[in-house]
Amino acid sequence: MFITLEGPEGSGKTSQIPPLVDFLRLQGIDLLATREPGGTAIGDQVRSILMNLENQAMHPRTEILLFCAARAQIVEQVIRPALQQGRTVLCDRYADSTLAYQGYGHGLDRVFLRELLDFTTGGLWPDFTILMDVDVEVGLQRKQKCQGEWNRLDAYAMAFHQRVRQGYLEMARQQPERWIVIDASQPQEAVQQTLRAAILARLAAEAK
Repeated sequence: MFITLEGPEGSGKTSQIPPLVDFLRLQGIDLLATREPGGTAIGDQVRSILMNLENQAMHPRTEILLFCAARAQIVEQVIRPALQQGRTVLCDRYADSTLAYQGYGHGLDRVFLRELLDFTTGGLWPDFTILMDVDVEVGLQRKQKCQGEWNRLDAYAMAFHQRVRQGYLEMARQQPERWIVIDASQPQEAVQQTLRAAILARLAAEAK
């Protein structure tokens, strides 16, 4: 199964994933955990360009193509081979991030973006996506407190981040069979328990 975690900035994905991965592996799940952009040597190089605060002049089309380049690499080098081996893959962000950030956030053509993402991923979309939802102001305040984590995307205007969050919620409404939404403003332990329960339930349902 291919599982992805999505969410606006400061939703807590990065801090929640390590204990979640440890828990799932203790349940006997053969799990590969990775992230976007990155997850490969090539993708990590692209990530450094995308996140660098010095690259404020980057055009949204450039941004899209760089994200897609990193994504194409991780799909073919990491994600698809793992799935073909029967492993469960958990990815911190994936193609839905492009729809949220560049589609809803920048206001670019989402129909075209879906076609581009189909090409980029070779048609590989997640089986299950968890949206870790949090108020934009709360999320950005969290990011500001994490020394060294503030990046070029975080620095976009508040209105941009509001559109991203609303885009995520809209996508979750459109595909309830794939998405669930959890309240990431809860205490960290409560969020972790919700994540664990949601994934175990979905894996159990798929196994039937």
